[in-house]
Amino acid sequence: MIRQNIQIACSSCSLRELCMPVGLDADELQRIDRIVGSRQKVKRKESIFQNGERFTSLYAIRTGMFKTRLVSEDGRDQVTGFQMAGEILGLDGIVNSRHTCDAVALEDSEVCVMPFDRVEALSREITSLQRHVHRIMSREIVREHGVMLLLGSMRAEERLAAFLLNLVQRLHARGFSRSELVLRMTREEIGSYLGLKLETVSRTLSKFADDGIVEVQHRNVRIVDAEALRSLVNPSAA
Repeated sequence: MIRQNIQIACSSCSLRELCMPVGLDADELQRIDRIVGSRQKVKRKESIFQNGERFTSLYAIRTGMFKTRLVSEDGRDQVTGFQMAGEILGLDGIVNSRHTCDAVALEDSEVCVMPFDRVEALSREITSLQRHVHRIMSREIVREHGVMLLLGSMRAEERLAAFLLNLVQRLHARGFSRSELVLRMTREEIGSYLGLKLETVSRTLSKFADDGIVEVQHRNVRIVDAEALRSLVNPSAA
């Protein structure tokens, strides 16, 4: 599963503002540095934790991308989310001390391992860390509500448009292009997440390309007309 342990300091990490509280003084930063047990490499297709596994740590993604999934009784994958650098994996395990899903690397990745007992103890002393953990958990609840809205009331075109806009927005916050992206996930995985068949995802992407909204070359996507995508998601604002 996980191949390598490397010591890393949060205070010197370029993603600090994405996954750690802002406004910490030097002493607080040093104490938070000690939360991180190690930085670990995860190969593509390997899981960092699995459904039913004992919960011990949170994982801050340093590089790469992951998917979280559930496996149905008939063996089919249900993708429940895609997570990227600066985001936290493992929150699902807090409630019952067991993970409720698998977290699988979509490409060679690295994570910072934060033993939860250390996070919990320090968050009682540094209130901004406690608020940050609560903010992350709240963000996950909001994200799940957004997914429910996608699956419950949107047509295929609206679902895929919302997905592409969300993905490129998150990547742009990490310093990437606001219009170009590489899909690390397969079309089948996108379909599983959006509640669409593989054929529907491919057909809808092709329609976007025919309409001049996007350009698609294998896994490379360039958003040509972001306004058109936004108008699909929110027609009243067009």
